[in-house]
Amino acid sequence: MTEPSEPTEPTEPTNSAGILTSASASASASASARPLRSLGFIHLVPLDRADPGRGLREGVELFRYAEELGLDSGWVRTRHLQYGLPSPAVFFGAVAQHTERIGLGTAVIPVGHENPFRLAEDLATADALSGGRILAGLSVHPPGYGGSVDDLVHDSGWRDEDYTYGRIERLREFLDGQALREVPAYSGIGGDLDSERVEPYSPGLSDRLWYGGGSIRSAEWTGRAGLNWLVSNISTTSNGDTDFARVQRAQIDAYRAAHAAGDDARASVARVMVPTDGATPAQLSKYRAYAEARTPRTEHVHGGKTIIARDVLGSRDEIVDFIQQDLAFRAADDYVFELPFEFELADWKHILHELATNIGPALGWRPGYSAQ
Repeated sequence: MTEPSEPTEPTEPTNSAGILTSASASASASASARPLRSLGFIHLVPLDRADPGRGLREGVELFRYAEELGLDSGWVRTRHLQYGLPSPAVFFGAVAQHTERIGLGTAVIPVGHENPFRLAEDLATADALSGGRILAGLSVHPPGYGGSVDDLVHDSGWRDEDYTYGRIERLREFLDGQALREVPAYSGIGGDLDSERVEPYSPGLSDRLWYGGGSIRSAEWTGRAGLNWLVSNISTTSNGDTDFARVQRAQIDAYRAAHAAGDDARASVARVMVPTDGATPAQLSKYRAYAEARTPRTEHVHGGKTIIARDVLGSRDEIVDFIQQDLAFRAADDYVFELPFEFELADWKHILHELATNIGPALGWRPGYSAQ
């Protein structure tokens, strides 16, 4: 298969809300969709340079509010050298003190920035504090800042590190409680606290790992590895196809074909959804400007293979109709709303309120399911 020699413009028509109404999506409407298993959101937890604590506290408040609404999961992005959350395990330690039920996901932790041993300790600590609610979404790739910065961030040894999927497999072994050593006999100098495995050990955490991917190759590896599969609004075309839903559906199908559980393997789809019902005039103006400004990036292929889904802005009925006809959503177990980075707490709360009280019920969802 070859990639397109130049960007391919999408030809799908849209309705007045800017929602895609492609022939491929319409054709899927006659097929049976999977039952919706859970409903959640993804949040950047943006930080103000002058007052980063405010953004973190607002992030905690948003998770508390989401649990109050009955949403099943909240996921955070991981950002390094940006104004976003760099330490999800630390953040979830705080969130755990203000919530009791909601699943706490990472979408995703780039494991290339992490020592798998230390990451296992941090995730297990957050899982123990939260009562077993961590949903660890991961990705892996080599450092990409450039030589001099990479040396500062990773030390010079980064050139010899393993940045393959094996890095995630090693993390899972640590989380699974596998013995790393034989514990020596107590010598009277602290040895009574020694353990042969990573501590704390949190049962079940190694089964709650997700890989955030966007290609057939990563989908197949995730399936063979037995992890859960998470896809978002950025993906990769391997054959020049720019129909986003069709490309993403092929990845989900490839994932399940490679997974030992087959059709029972769990897949989640995340997209940017901006509901207009209940919005104030000021919010509506902001939402429309946001969607319009981001649409041009969806109209061509980036770097020869990267494609981006268009944001979905519209009423409850328009958003529900889009989800019900989208090929990827129809194959997913979990739906996740990606919250716009540039909005404010009141806007994010509005979106979550509409998701939990309006859109979710129209999709057949009911609050109270545990996303674990």
